[in-house]
Amino acid sequence: MALAAVLACAYAHAGPEKNAAPASWTNSLGMVFQQVPAGSFTMGGVEPPDVLARAYPALEPRRFTDLADEGPAHTVRIRRAFYLGRHEVTVGQFQRFIEASGYQPESEADGTGGYGYNAQYDPATTRRGDAFEGRDPRYSWRNPGFAQGPDHPVVNITWNDAQALARWLSRTEGHHYRLPTEAEWEYACRAGTRTRYPHGDDPQGLLQSANTFDQEAAPLWPRWQQHALAGSDGHAFTAPVGSYAPNAFGLHDMLGNTWEWVSDWHGDTYYAHSPRSDPKGPADGTVRVRRGGSWHTWSFYARCGYRNWNSPETRYTLVGMRLVREISPTPRSPSLGATKR
Repeated sequence: MALAAVLACAYAHAGPEKNAAPASWTNSLGMVFQQVPAGSFTMGGVEPPDVLARAYPALEPRRFTDLADEGPAHTVRIRRAFYLGRHEVTVGQFQRFIEASGYQPESEADGTGGYGYNAQYDPATTRRGDAFEGRDPRYSWRNPGFAQGPDHPVVNITWNDAQALARWLSRTEGHHYRLPTEAEWEYACRAGTRTRYPHGDDPQGLLQSANTFDQEAAPLWPRWQQHALAGSDGHAFTAPVGSYAPNAFGLHDMLGNTWEWVSDWHGDTYYAHSPRSDPKGPADGTVRVRRGGSWHTWSFYARCGYRNWNSPETRYTLVGMRLVREISPTPRSPSLGATKR
């Protein structure tokens, strides 16, 4: 769907309130924010297992029945426009935050480090069979085990690190920054679509629109090679942000590159009783939601509606973030009939 059509549809659902904020805005760390209009969409919903089995033939059937937390499909209204990072937070932007604030990320503060890629590491030799080595003090946001430039998305970031960045920006700039809610994130990712991915239902289309697990990365993990897309997106690890075309809201890398923390606690049955307007997730929980998949994620798990989660202290070589900057409501003008007394 063309951007103009998506925006027209979204604003039609938004009601009479108008927002004079510019379409995009850049903050003090160089983060570019794109305005996402208010509107309504259908969140969640699970396709029948047989349909998913035909679309993802390399996967075992159990993976198509283990998706209860994606349902039921339900209508959600986002009542106010907001700014969302056009890109994921980059290494360079996070470094400027560290230098300006003195904040010490959890991977360094607790001395246990993060996770990283090591060509000599063999997942089959570990109890968990994890794809990456860690925790290890040599890995952190500064070193995920592969080369990154300042324009690559920062990884090994905990949910608590993301909160620290949002608080610091709010305090220093006077705007309210935060992580997106899960509903805001999926609304922004779908950008007016109802398909598996913003480009449509075909997993192969990810090669042109996202950085996910493909023939660039597959040779490094022969054990999972059958799950790689049949083609190359040009990057074995993270890609510079904005390397692929934006969705209809002007947002890049909503799928792939890095998983993105959102603000919500995870709840298996939350969708069944979620508020219809601006849901914020369960009141409490043990794990926080992350969304969108990464450069190492199989196409099945890089769908708009797929949900994953980790403890707030998790730092991983696939996990980064993207922030919201709230738009202050426009002050109401006095009515024409009002007089000063």
